[in-house]
Amino acid sequence: MENGLFDLAGKTALVTGAGRGIGLAIAKGLAGQGADVALIARTEGQLEAAKEQIESQTGRRAWIFPFDLGDVKHVQRLFGEVVRATEGVDILVNSAGTTVREPSEDASLESFNRVMDVNLTEVLLLSQAFCRHRKQRDKPGRIINIGSLACHAARPTIAAYACSKMGVLALTRTLAVEWAKYGINVNAIGPGYIATDLTAPLQADAQFSQWVLSKTPLNRWGRPEDLVGTAILLASKAGDFITGQIFYVDGGWTALV
Repeated sequence: MENGLFDLAGKTALVTGAGRGIGLAIAKGLAGQGADVALIARTEGQLEAAKEQIESQTGRRAWIFPFDLGDVKHVQRLFGEVVRATEGVDILVNSAGTTVREPSEDASLESFNRVMDVNLTEVLLLSQAFCRHRKQRDKPGRIINIGSLACHAARPTIAAYACSKMGVLALTRTLAVEWAKYGINVNAIGPGYIATDLTAPLQADAQFSQWVLSKTPLNRWGRPEDLVGTAILLASKAGDFITGQIFYVDGGWTALV
């Protein structure tokens, strides 16, 4: 195997939703392979803790940017602040996400729009800013979007979430086709049911948790760390010829008939 295939030394990654859960695990994983990391999340305290963990455990540099990505009007300004602080971003990981669980007939436009803004609109805006940044420097780049099993199948009470994540998949494929000429690879990871704060109510529901296990051949909830290997693949030289794809890291969920 070629040396350095997964090495990210000299790279800087911007990771959203990096205060906890999947985003934090991926940020740690990329730093473990040598990347410096810029971290975005709403809660400054979580970011401070993440920065301390990453710098102490990996020796890489971490910058923090407390920001609510639902504030879509200022997302591109935020990206500019990140670039000025880091002097350049090579890898963009769009991991931030939110959801509302409610019957579709009762869904409010306000909650629908909030989910769409955080899960899809800001992904487009950050990706656009990243693309312009890489074009200006005439350098390639990597975008990794966090999708969902909802890119593959729907279930009741998550209309806004499913729409947003199916949109993420469509956006991933479209940008991969359009931006290949700039050397920007765009891919997605579709997590299965992962044990995070966001899914805590589902884990606590014994009936629902048993349903998850019955649909997952590996017979467990996933962990945020289960996604790290795929993220490293897509961010590194090992993923040079991969673009426009979604990788389901789901314990076999999508393979089960």
